Amino acid sequence: MKQFLSFVVKEAKHIVRDKRTMLILFGMPVVLMLLFGFAITTDVKNVRTVIVTSQMDHQTRQAVDRLASSEYFDVIATVPTPQEAELLIRHQQADLAVIFGHDFGSKHTGIQLMVDGADPNMAQQWTSYAQGVISNSQHLSPISQKLLYNPQMKSAYNFVPAIMGMLLMLICAMMTSISVVREKEKGTMEVLLVSPVRPLMVIIAKAVPYLVLAFAILVVILLMARYVLGVPLAGSLLWIIVVSVIYILLALSLGLLISNVAQTQLVALLMSAMVLLMPVVMLSGMLFPVESMPVVLQWLSAIVPPRYYISAMRKLMIMGVGIREVAHEVSVLSGMTAVLLFIALKKFNVRLE
Repeated sequence: MKQFLSFVVKEAKHIVRDKRTMLILFGMPVVLMLLFGFAITTDVKNVRTVIVTSQMDHQTRQAVDRLASSEYFDVIATVPTPQEAELLIRHQQADLAVIFGHDFGSKHTGIQLMVDGADPNMAQQWTSYAQGVISNSQHLSPISQKLLYNPQMKSAYNFVPAIMGMLLMLICAMMTSISVVREKEKGTMEVLLVSPVRPLMVIIAKAVPYLVLAFAILVVILLMARYVLGVPLAGSLLWIIVVSVIYILLALSLGLLISNVAQTQLVALLMSAMVLLMPVVMLSGMLFPVESMPVVLQWLSAIVPPRYYISAMRKLMIMGVGIREVAHEVSVLSGMTAVLLFIALKKFNVRLE
């Protein structure tokens, strides 16, 4: 046991001494959390709006004032014809035009929305928000709606669990694979394998520090999510940690499997990027709903582990459900962990022979 602990301490010291590795391990999560939390957002705010009307009666003025006073729209101009509004949108000087008909003041009808559709998702959101604001400015009873779990419609609620899934997978798998391959390049792996400690225990000892670091990164992400981005931790913190630990073990197993195939650190990095980065971003549901993908890509996404972790974290953190509601995700992640760990250790034994 002392020899095993000495290997763990040796690997931990090696990681701590490498300033570039520490910068990647803790700098990248902080930067990406701030980037996705504040800079990359789908929140509707300050939409540049043009008002099209030939007469500014009381009802029209009331609707325009309500648009201007909301945090969603910024009325930048009033023009008499739709052609002028379209010209402003084409020149990228406006995002949305609200066209009021001649009979709007008397019949409360005759409104047309002209929107920049280059980004269909944002265009749909702008249209929905504008319709809601204008309908509330009339004497008609507005449609009552209740948004569950995310009443402010903050994009951080959606991005934070996705960032957790991406970071933990990339950091754990990539760093573990590089750690083992580094020993191969330096020619020290043979020295470690002939030590009194069993070869598999050597590999496990090299993975333990990354498990601890991944847990520390998880704590940093959760603290930033709660106190910097304002994302709630509605569910049980214990189950969030338990599911995350299972996912971290899965990532470490995948990193060990990559290290068995790669012979150099560059190859390990390239394999990690090809096998992990693109599938995590495109097929995990991080940016695009899995249900909206073609059937073939939905089948491919079924073998992408972050898909299940992100889904579980969204349910636990945002919806506040119990462990029973994420039993499917947990069982899939556990099964994947067992399979990957078995294959990785089996291939490692074969290489030793």
